[in-house]
Amino acid sequence: MKISLLDLTEQYKQLEQEILPAVTEVLASGRYIMGENVRRFEEEAARYLGAEHAVAVANGTDALFLILRALGIGPGDEVITTPFTFFASAETISLCGAKPVFVDLRPDTMNIDEEQVEAAITPRTKAILPVHIFGQPCAMDKLQNIADKHQLILLEDACQAIGSSYLGKMTGTLAKAAAFSFFPTKNLGCCGDGGMITTDDEQLAHRLRLLRLHGSKQKYIHSLVGQNSRLDELQAAILRIKLRHLDKWNQKRRELAARYNQAFADLPLTLPLEFTGTHVYHLYVLRSPHRDEICAYLEDKGIATGHYYPVPLHLQEVYRDLGYREGSLPVAEKACKTAFAIPLYPEMTKQTQDCVIQAVRGFYE
Repeated sequence: MKISLLDLTEQYKQLEQEILPAVTEVLASGRYIMGENVRRFEEEAARYLGAEHAVAVANGTDALFLILRALGIGPGDEVITTPFTFFASAETISLCGAKPVFVDLRPDTMNIDEEQVEAAITPRTKAILPVHIFGQPCAMDKLQNIADKHQLILLEDACQAIGSSYLGKMTGTLAKAAAFSFFPTKNLGCCGDGGMITTDDEQLAHRLRLLRLHGSKQKYIHSLVGQNSRLDELQAAILRIKLRHLDKWNQKRRELAARYNQAFADLPLTLPLEFTGTHVYHLYVLRSPHRDEICAYLEDKGIATGHYYPVPLHLQEVYRDLGYREGSLPVAEKACKTAFAIPLYPEMTKQTQDCVIQAVRGFYE
C-alpha cells in the first residue's frame, strides 16, 4: 500500500460537483483576470479572517515581496526572520535589496525564538518577519512588544497557517500585514499558484493593490512602478469554494494529529507541540536523531516522508557572505537534521493512518 504525504486527488473528487460548475461559469464568461470572483474572494477571505482588507496576488512569494516593497523596505535595511522555513521568506527580503538577519528557533515549537530577537536588532533593522511554521502560530504578543519598543514593523508569514489562531485572533490579523500562499499543498490550496495579503491599514492596502497591477488604478495610467501579480478568476472561483470547507478540514487535521500524538506518546520521538493558539498542522512533523533511518524504513514500507528543511537558510550557499557558520544557530541546525513529516491530510482515513502508525511503531519494535 502506497501512502503519500498528501492526496490532492481525493479532495478534488469530494469537491468535483462544486468546482466544475464554477470553473465552467468562469470559462463561459470570458472574464479571466481581475473579475467578480477575485473581488468576492477577497471580501470572503477578509471576513473569514477578521481583517479589514485582503489583496489577492499571484502567489505567496509575491505576497511577501509586495508587503516589503509597499512598506518601503530596501537597500541598507535589515529584516529579522527565521532560518527554518521555505526560502521565499528570506529571498523576498533580499529581492528588496534588504538584508535578512536570522534568529534561532524555540526548541519546542521550531518557530523563531522571541527571546533572541531583541539581541539581533541594529540601527538598520526595519521589520520582524516571523513564520508560523507548519501551521503553529508564533508568540506574536511578545514579538509585538519588541517591535513597539524599538519602533519596528511586525509582519506575518502565514503561508502555512491559514485558519490558525493565537490569543483569540486569526493569523493574518496579528501584525501590520500578513502573507498567505494558496499553493496546492497548503491547507487552503488552489489548482495552481495563488496568494493573498491581509492588513487593517487602508493606505497600505491601496498601495498593495496598485503594486500588484503595474502601479495602475486606471488602465494605462501608472502612479507607481509595480508588477504583474494577479490572482486569476479560475483560481479565485476554486478558492471561494474551498474556503467554505477550510474549518472542517483544519479540524480533521487536528484530530488526526491528536491521534498520532496519542499513538506515539511512548516512543523516543519529539512530537509537535500544541502551543498557545490553534495549530492547523499544514504538516505533521516529528523529530528524531534517527530521522534518516526512520524515513528509509517508512519509504521501504511504501509510506512517503518529507524533510523540512534539509538545509537552514543561514547555511545556504547564497547567504554565505552574511557570515553565518555551522554552529551559528544550533537549534535550527539540529531541527534540519532531525525533523521529518509523515502523511497527514483531511481526507486521510483511520485505516490509512493506522498503517502509518503501525509502521512508525514497527521501526522501534
